Amino acid sequence: MSLPKYDENIHPDEWINDVQNYLYRKGKLYLSYVIPLVDLIIKLPTGIDSFEKLRSALKEHLSFTVFKNTNKRKLQLLKYITEREGGETSTFISKFCKLCYNAEINKKQNQFNKGINCSIVTLKHVATGKYLSSIKSLRYSVFVNNFLNSDALWNITFTSDKEIASYTDTSIHLQHRNSNEFLGIYGDIRSPVTKYTGITVNTQSKWNFSNNKLKNYQGYLKLGDIINIKNVKQEFLRSQDFHFTIRNDTFQEIVCHSERLFHLFLSFIEKF
Repeated sequence: MSLPKYDENIHPDEWINDVQNYLYRKGKLYLSYVIPLVDLIIKLPTGIDSFEKLRSALKEHLSFTVFKNTNKRKLQLLKYITEREGGETSTFISKFCKLCYNAEINKKQNQFNKGINCSIVTLKHVATGKYLSSIKSLRYSVFVNNFLNSDALWNITFTSDKEIASYTDTSIHLQHRNSNEFLGIYGDIRSPVTKYTGITVNTQSKWNFSNNKLKNYQGYLKLGDIINIKNVKQEFLRSQDFHFTIRNDTFQEIVCHSERLFHLFLSFIEKF
């Protein structure tokens, strides 16, 4: 093994650590061996007489800013694929942590929570704890259900090219996992029970969202947020205390409307 060169594609801390470990094993912790390993396009200041000064000089160089920004972009593009879809969680976590380290992002949990585009999520009615659900064999029916099962799984995707959803300028699609149909509205069709705008899973609709606790919140959508979901008509998705029956089974109705009623549908986003 030879001394690794610093070519701007490695974090300065990692490189100096590797170099020091190598020299320690050789019994030669001499800075004079190390400085020539820095890429010639990086002009180092004079007076570097310690590893800490070398570390600081490398971090102050423009190339390190480019390196961090590159890793931030890679982090935004990183997608989580579950084991059932052929992915490996351990590999994802390792890559995620490495990118956070390179980009010098210390709050890894906050960054991880942002990356929900194309994730599998559940939407839970806060007041009752029931989940937004649909049944593939009854694909036009949307309801809330007590059970967290495959009927309650949705793919969330952003309508823009962004990998992070802002509360101010991002819309979402919700695709039911079992049926591959999108959550939408019936258009002008009304619920036979309440006469409010009907909800279905056979049409693709854009949904906007707002933070339930903070008015005009300008942050990013993340796992665990409590949100209000509304359509382009500014009608909110709500869970009504009304029920309908199909094939002897009873379901609690989901509708869209703009009236201020107690049964506001608040969605708690959970990664499955």
